[in-house]
Amino acid sequence: MPETTARTSTVPQAALQFQAPASRWSDAEAATLGPAQLLLYRSNLLGSDLTVTNFGGGNTSAKLTETDPLTGEPTAVLWVKGSGGDLGSMALDGFSTLYLDKLLGLERLYRGVAFEDEMVGYLPHCTFDLNPRAASIDTPLHAYLPFAHVDHVHPDAVIALAASSGGEAATQEIYGGTVGWLAWKRPGFDLGLRLRDYVSSRPGLRGVMLAGHGIICWGDDAKGCYENTIDLVARAARHLNERLAGRPAFGGPVVEPLDAAARAAGAARLMPRLRGMMGGERPKLGHFSDDPETLEFVNSREVGRLAAIGTSCPDHFLRTKIAPLLLDPARLEDADLEAALDRYRQDYAAYYRRHAGPADPKMRDANPVVILLPDVGRFSFAADKTTARLAGEFYGNAINVMRGAEAIGAYAGLPESEAFAIEYWALEEAKLQRAPKPRPLAGKVALVTGAAGGIGGAVAARLLADGACVMLTDLDAEGLEEDRQRLAARFGADLVRAAVCDVTKEAEIQAAFEAVAREFGGLDILVANAGLASSAPLEETTVELWRKNYDVLAEGYFLTSRAAFPLMRRQKNGAIVFIGSKNALAATPNASAYASAKAAALHLARCLALEGAEHGIRVNVVNPDAVIRGSRIWDGEWRQERANAYGIDAGDELEEFYRQRSLLKRTVLPEDIAEAVYFLASDAASKSTGNILNVDAGNAQAFTR
Repeated sequence: MPETTARTSTVPQAALQFQAPASRWSDAEAATLGPAQLLLYRSNLLGSDLTVTNFGGGNTSAKLTETDPLTGEPTAVLWVKGSGGDLGSMALDGFSTLYLDKLLGLERLYRGVAFEDEMVGYLPHCTFDLNPRAASIDTPLHAYLPFAHVDHVHPDAVIALAASSGGEAATQEIYGGTVGWLAWKRPGFDLGLRLRDYVSSRPGLRGVMLAGHGIICWGDDAKGCYENTIDLVARAARHLNERLAGRPAFGGPVVEPLDAAARAAGAARLMPRLRGMMGGERPKLGHFSDDPETLEFVNSREVGRLAAIGTSCPDHFLRTKIAPLLLDPARLEDADLEAALDRYRQDYAAYYRRHAGPADPKMRDANPVVILLPDVGRFSFAADKTTARLAGEFYGNAINVMRGAEAIGAYAGLPESEAFAIEYWALEEAKLQRAPKPRPLAGKVALVTGAAGGIGGAVAARLLADGACVMLTDLDAEGLEEDRQRLAARFGADLVRAAVCDVTKEAEIQAAFEAVAREFGGLDILVANAGLASSAPLEETTVELWRKNYDVLAEGYFLTSRAAFPLMRRQKNGAIVFIGSKNALAATPNASAYASAKAAALHLARCLALEGAEHGIRVNVVNPDAVIRGSRIWDGEWRQERANAYGIDAGDELEEFYRQRSLLKRTVLPEDIAEAVYFLASDAASKSTGNILNVDAGNAQAFTR
């Protein structure tokens, strides 16, 4: 990758600024809401503002009066964001509800810091009204404060104060003594009690900065609490911007980034190589970002020093690991990458050995989650695409924190022992163990050509349903975008991408395969489905028509397979499935160009099965017949042409003709083809290659034996 060779920067650059939030509270909307709905409204406002909270981060609470279902009497209930929720998108069922008096009474059972985890086991016993939402580890912070409404958030501008050697002084300067400072303490019961005692001894505070952790603040009502939070964060952002104004961040740039196209191309080449080298029980999925924050950081003078310190906020390193892998842009040969990954794994194993005790969970995957490359950007890898994206975004938050922290002092990570204690916390391990079993295609990446058609759309949906990420390609840009939106709404936007691609054009194929590598990290499944159909007697078959069939149905399959092979070879496995046709095996009247091109593709698959076997690449064919419903091909001239060939009406009579012609007398649907593709692409067919699977309701002429 010579394009990534570092180049000295001579251009001074001012540091990026923090965005200060502003209140979005609507008195008119709030006036229509009850107490619990007001808590939800406040929470959604905070959570949807990325200057205030990260995805899944932060928590809010309100102490409300409810009717006790056991006694019928009013009782105080703590509503607090439950474990695993997201403030921006949660509903009322995302809150835990607990008897406040029972929570406060737990102090009598507390046996000290060594028994923190024991206290979590008591929280379910405090549940109000059989609410199944598990309470989070931060519940004591909310319960023991005497205020009716409490917010705890981790915005970048605030964590920059909490993770800087100059943070305590800056907190005093910014807030004039109205915000306190507590030294680092792991979240839990002890922190809740310390916080209560600290606040009770300092009347007049509007919040407390929790070193390395975030800010906790309060109000007498929902609006007052919300606006207090917004104001505190905005003041921090403005203060940091004043300190950053006119000066470069991170010691200034030492290299200049490549242009956007070169960064994208470099990422597409690098990600499959990294993914293939990481190994593991399941393949990882990748995410690439070259946002301004990342480029400012990776191209700076101080990137090596700061990256080695690692992330500071628990919210960050639970997603990113304690530190990233920083690559040398001048050393990107395979041997260099292997050595860099091996060093990282050895260092991580040593970190584990330094701190692990007999009761700690076994060491987890030692591969890096975040990888930084000067000139190009940031890569993140995880078991699923959403987790990979979020890990990258959280490291982006960590970069912002480092920029702000260095502006007021020196950035400080957590002590390594504390970082380990949180990463391998028994409660975190229990959460991982409760996670549902991955779906069969989790971690797999598929590319489907002709995805805007009936069969292509059904295949994509079937692969997505079992956990694959899918790149949709088609030459119909409008239909492709409609398909992408439909599938993204059904399966999640992270799992679906689209690229306009004509399979007869090498440049467009190359761009599509670069896109799938850059968006997901590699390729495991290719479904070659792009097609057309034509019908004409031999003497009416023009050279142009003949070549058009072969361009799409034979050469198109060749070009897409040729582009897939190097990506799959990097992963040391892959599954290619050709959508063929009954006509590849069975002669049919007035379709010599179409049928012979399908036969050529079928034999190409056999040849590729021979070449791919040594690399673990399987190549198989699904042969449909008469898939009329939902098919764009059958909406065109092909329908009338086939009806004419058999001397029947092109309406409902045609579908009935094909059904009655089959041995099983059944209609073949796009979903039937998709099920066959799924089988051949899945591990269930891991010992099958060079095969033909007919999905035609039975046609003796097309039997393969």
